[in-house]
Amino acid sequence: MAYKQRTGTAARTQSILTDDPDFLRFIVERVIQEVLDAEMTAHLHADPYERSAERRGYRNGYKPRQLNTRVGTLTLQVPQDRDGTFSTQLFARYQRNEKALVLALMEMYLQGVSTRKVREVTETLCGTSFSKSLVSELAGQLDTELEAWRSRPLTETTYPYLSVDARYEYVRQGGQIRQPWGADCRRRAGRRASRDSRC
Repeated sequence: MAYKQRTGTAARTQSILTDDPDFLRFIVERVIQEVLDAEMTAHLHADPYERSAERRGYRNGYKPRQLNTRVGTLTLQVPQDRDGTFSTQLFARYQRNEKALVLALMEMYLQGVSTRKVREVTETLCGTSFSKSLVSELAGQLDTELEAWRSRPLTETTYPYLSVDARYEYVRQGGQIRQPWGADCRRRAGRRASRDSRC
């Protein structure tokens, strides 16, 4: 009887997750909102409406913010303080897209997927679409970062390296002088599989 209840609970949980695509988005949105409020409390050293000697400032309402993520577009209320010194660690000040999602967009573009196809894929997976110009702009940022890396001066630091050298020697086998096994195999590469086990 207990086994049937557990499988029924698992089935219900699975049906909730698969039937309602916004279920996960609501959970992530709620968790991020709680983290934002906790960060503001830590920044001010006081809970809302708490009077204490350690308080470093006062809350000043919330600012609505949308963040595009893999689970969909999250609508968040970012807390503000009167001095304007609060900044969350979850995302950058003007960031509108999750970094993992942006990296996935860049990777798709680098693999040769067209900007139009990238837009369709993100619309299908995330429920949000990115313009072709945004994808091209992100790829342009990659180009500038790659060029900066390529043209960096190599004299500023030391780099470990390994030097490998090779030499061919003729070998006496069975009373005959033969070329090294690598040269022998290259010569026979065009023929059928050799009976010689060295190749």
